[in-house]
Amino acid sequence: MISFTQILSEVGEFGAFQKRLLLAICIPNVFTAFHMFSQVFTGLSFTHYCNTDWILKQGPNLTLQQQLNLTIPTDQEGKYDSCSMFSPVDLSLEDIEAFGLNETSKCTDGWVYETPKGGSSLISEFNLVCDSKNLNEASQSIYMAGLLVGAVVFGPMADRYGRRFVTLLSLVLQLLFGVGAAFSPNIYVYITLRFVVGTSVSGISINTYVLGTEWCGASKRALFTIVSHCCYALGLMVMSGIAFGIRQWRVLQMVLSAPVLTLAVYFWILPESARWLLTQGKQGEARKIILKAAQVNGRKVPESLLAKLEAENKAETGSMLDLFRVRQLRKRALILSYIWFVTSLVYYGVSLNVGNFGLDIYLTQLIFGIAELPARLGCFPLIERFGRKKSQSAALLLGGTACLVIPAIPSGYPVAVTVIAVIGKFSLAASFSIAYVYTAELYPTVVRQNGVGLNSMCARVAGILAPLIGLLKTYHHAIPMVIYGSLPFLGGALCFMLPETLNTELLDHTDALKDHSK
Repeated sequence: MISFTQILSEVGEFGAFQKRLLLAICIPNVFTAFHMFSQVFTGLSFTHYCNTDWILKQGPNLTLQQQLNLTIPTDQEGKYDSCSMFSPVDLSLEDIEAFGLNETSKCTDGWVYETPKGGSSLISEFNLVCDSKNLNEASQSIYMAGLLVGAVVFGPMADRYGRRFVTLLSLVLQLLFGVGAAFSPNIYVYITLRFVVGTSVSGISINTYVLGTEWCGASKRALFTIVSHCCYALGLMVMSGIAFGIRQWRVLQMVLSAPVLTLAVYFWILPESARWLLTQGKQGEARKIILKAAQVNGRKVPESLLAKLEAENKAETGSMLDLFRVRQLRKRALILSYIWFVTSLVYYGVSLNVGNFGLDIYLTQLIFGIAELPARLGCFPLIERFGRKKSQSAALLLGGTACLVIPAIPSGYPVAVTVIAVIGKFSLAASFSIAYVYTAELYPTVVRQNGVGLNSMCARVAGILAPLIGLLKTYHHAIPMVIYGSLPFLGGALCFMLPETLNTELLDHTDALKDHSK
């Protein structure tokens, strides 16, 4: 039996076929970035206070400032209370001005929001303030729960039905439910639709990068993954520009979701993984795709090699349980799960906190996107020079350190806070890219999607927890960042318990690891 590596060397390890595939994988990554952080802008908070138009019956000529002074209590700093008002009375305006009002109550007639002209957000339209303010954070956590479910469902599904099928299905779901979210009549429908979008994002992200990995030679696998991740960073930058120009959340949601329709052409052009087909005993389909790839690359696979092309007599499909039956796989799965968990927790913890660093939210998001480009590109020479293990550890340690420094900076220095936050985001973006490369190389083909699915599940649990941990700032502003900063140190240490995969060939079956475990 010949290995797929021999076939790939004849087809070409990174020819025109792989470059076309890279382009096809890069485009969905741009749209994935839109969905991951769109709620940073669709859920913008605005200054608000209770609607107290009741007083206009007594004083129709009152200015807004006079109305607020008479009907809204202030705090110790002289700022208007956003969730309470003076209770309406039947006194005349002269009596109210002379004696003032003392009894307060919650907002009974809704709120008034200081939105930009023509602008709106989930917060202002669905009144996600005061007693309902946690619904915005909860909706982001439920979206992350969708990512978790997507990893659970689409990882194993791809090992059974193929990478291509699951990718196409995920694109369809992303289009339908992403556009549908723009027409949500209430926050609960919006949350439900975003949950499904989250499942589709997982399906796309874990399948496209594995598909690329399985078509590339050992020397180009990391480059393929990292370049596709750079398009994710590009998506973050483009999104900040689109959001700056579109301040109406429904229009913004539509504009960010509808472009996926252009990817309908993928039904005809997206190839299946020949490596996966061979492990499933589908020699005929694999042979056809291999010949097509060779033709696109201007190469010719020798007939003698094609004649020997064969797969296992019985198709081999791995399951999640296989990851824990083999000792070596079990150790890899558990360590990688923690690395994915902590990388995701800190990455999203910093990213979703973008509005709290003191600078303009659109500018900060743009800076974050710009920072991700050199972070993702820069990790390529690092992992090629120092290996995956050391680079993964260093990225986690630097990201954790940055998070621990942020609370120590006085609140009067927003630029310094943003610079340190960018360093943290830089490190965690690099950590994510390295983790994707490293993970694909550590799992055999028959369980690769199950392994990636398991690790992605852990990352999504972290994504669910990240906005909830952010709520702990109500007790002390430093608590979230201390949590985000502490956990990466254990991940950095655990990296040294994994084998190095630099310049090694991908395993297709678990037999070699079973032998190594004896």
